[in-house]
Amino acid sequence: MGHGHGHGSGGDDRRRLGLALGVTFLVAVVGAVGAVVTGSLALLADLGHVGTDVVALATALIASALAVRPPSRRRTFGLGRAEVLGAAVNAVLLLGVTVWVAVEAVERLATPTEVPGGGLLLYGVVGLVGNLVSLAVLQRGSGGMNVRGAALHVLGDALGSLAVLVAAVVVLTTGWPYADTVASLVIVAILLPRTVSLLRETGHVLLEGAPAGIDVDDVHGALLGVEGVAEVHDLHVWAINDRSPAVSAHLVISDEGCATADCGEHGVLDRASTVLRDRFGLHHSTLQIEAVEHADHEDACTPMPPVEAVRER
Repeated sequence: MGHGHGHGSGGDDRRRLGLALGVTFLVAVVGAVGAVVTGSLALLADLGHVGTDVVALATALIASALAVRPPSRRRTFGLGRAEVLGAAVNAVLLLGVTVWVAVEAVERLATPTEVPGGGLLLYGVVGLVGNLVSLAVLQRGSGGMNVRGAALHVLGDALGSLAVLVAAVVVLTTGWPYADTVASLVIVAILLPRTVSLLRETGHVLLEGAPAGIDVDDVHGALLGVEGVAEVHDLHVWAINDRSPAVSAHLVISDEGCATADCGEHGVLDRASTVLRDRFGLHHSTLQIEAVEHADHEDACTPMPPVEAVRER
């Protein structure tokens, strides 16, 4: 027996992703020319990130379009999780490029490559301007995990372009041969923890983990506090994507000690749904109502461990 539904819309996301994709593609073309002309590892690292950005933004755009498709008999939740899959693909791509740049940079520490500072400066400026434009476009509005994953790629490029500019200034003023390589390692150090964090976040959603900010024990206690509810079991809290948390539970109802006029099935259902919506932001709830004499008929479902057992782990 279900009650209470809510689905987010990502219409504005697609416009922002499309514009950012166009700008980033132009930056990639300019960066490719710069990397070939100068032989800069920092520019090559930046180009690697820009290249994955083009793929990432295209993936995010496709995922955003799929996510708004209505549910069907075969996919009863629709394709809302496509956004999470898109973010996961982007995180894996960025992680691979970051590791590759780190390995290449370490090798160049042993044999530094001479890089023309002037060319480095020119292409660094072009890349930084393009990345800042894309980043500004993506950060307008309240994008979900999918848009944040794409924005993380563009942020990495902006930081990379900034590192390229610093390296260019150092090369022009001091001639230090390691400036380009050090700039590449700085890019890696900044991006790696953010990439791992996004990968963990997408993995948590795909593994049906409870959404951030929602304590399952608090949800359990709140449902038990609803007048007319004697017992709560088979409680699950998960998310289709980072903007669509959902909950399901079995509520055992009883008239004993109930002072409200309506302690029947519909009254309890309305009060429980209101608590889930107002206290926890859980607009998509599926609640099954059971009578006391019917409460123990389902022993196939794995029960949640007691709170004390969870804390001891």
